[in-house]
Formats: sequence, C-alpha cells, structure tokens
Amino acid sequence: MLTAVLLCGALLAGTTACGSDSDSASATKASSSASASATTKAEKQKFAKTRFAANAGLAAGATYQWIVKPYRAGKFKAGADGRKFALIKAGLAGAFTYNRLNAATKNAKGDPTLSKAVGPLTAGIASLKGLSTKLRKGEGLGDVTSSFDDVINGVKDAGKSAGAEVTNKVPSASQLTKGS
Repeated sequence: MLTAVLLCGALLAGTTACGSDSDSASATKASSSASASATTKAEKQKFAKTRFAANAGLAAGATYQWIVKPYRAGKFKAGADGRKFALIKAGLAGAFTYNRLNAATKNAKGDPTLSKAVGPLTAGIASLKGLSTKLRKGEGLGDVTSSFDDVINGVKDAGKSAGAEVTNKVPSASQLTKGS
C-alpha cells in the first residue's frame, strides 16, 4: 500500500511539474481530497483487519523464529553453542512480540468482530510484558516459550474466526531492534 501511495505521489509530482499553474492547482486539490478521505473513521475501520493481520503476523514470525524454534533446537540449554546470543535475540523478540500484539489489539478495536474475538486475549498479551527479561536472563525458558506460543496461537485463532487470517512474517533485524 505504501508503494502505491509513493508511486501515485511520484506520478502526481511528475504531472504537476509538466503542467500549467491551473493543472497543478487542480492536482493539489485532488491530492488533498484523496488524502482527506483516507483518514476518515470509516477508512480506519475498513483497514483494521489488515493492520491487525500485519501486526499479529510480525509478532508470530518473531516468536517462532527467535523464541520457539531456537528453544526446540536446544539453543537455550546451558552449554549450548551460541546460547548467550540466542537468549539476547529471544529477549528482543519477546519485547517486539509484546509491542506488536499491543498494536494488533488496538487495531482490533476498529472492527467489531475482531474486538470481540481478541478481547479475551488481552490478559494473555499483558502477561507477556515481563517475559522478555526472563528470556534474556535464561530463566524458566520452557514456561516462557510456551506462554509466547500459546498467546500467539490464541491471537491467530481469534483472527481466523473474525476473518483476519494471520500468517507468520519474520521481521527484519532492524525492526526487531527498534521494537516496531
């Protein structure tokens, strides 16, 4: 969607540079009316499911890639090669997951069906808050890993039941370190 907006903006800029002053004025009016309609309340609610699926997908991808998968591979066990680095990445992924799940919950509030489906999961999402610190320290790894996995699966199921299919999307390293 961002690519389409940028492409439209580039095309609009190109046509206004070639046209007369009256052409640029009408192009500017068209541009401002298009951007005004994109921020209306109806549009925000229309894209609530899409935003929810994107944020939940990033959370699911981070959880699977940097928490569940390394745990199952034994990378968190004492003495495992690269354990410290795996735990640090898992801690970052935990914080990232918490952040994206909170964003997904806010998105769900824009859609009545999604808000009913995701509403019961808010307590589970809130319980993840301190778990990223436990991951970084290597404390209670089995319980922490299953907590993240359970919450992600619950969010995926809620999205599916509300018509917002959530698929894993592994975030980039820069997204992970930024937290969003």
